[in-house]
Amino acid sequence: MGITGLYFAGRRRALGWAIGLGAQALWLVYAVTTHQWGFLVSAFAYGGVYAKNFLSWRSQQEQEVPS
Repeated sequence: MGITGLYFAGRRRALGWAIGLGAQALWLVYAVTTHQWGFLVSAFAYGGVYAKNFLSWRSQQEQEVPS
């Protein structure tokens, strides 16, 4: 799932970032279900990076649109 998200993000598709964030939601569920709390830290860290990079990417896209 993560590789698929990176593929689409590399192709400049917003879907890639959505897939990446969705994967982190699955890791959150996994962490809580299995009581492996370290995965929560990882999921929040990766999710934060995905969100930050998506916002940065979207900002660049908006600046490139000619007026």
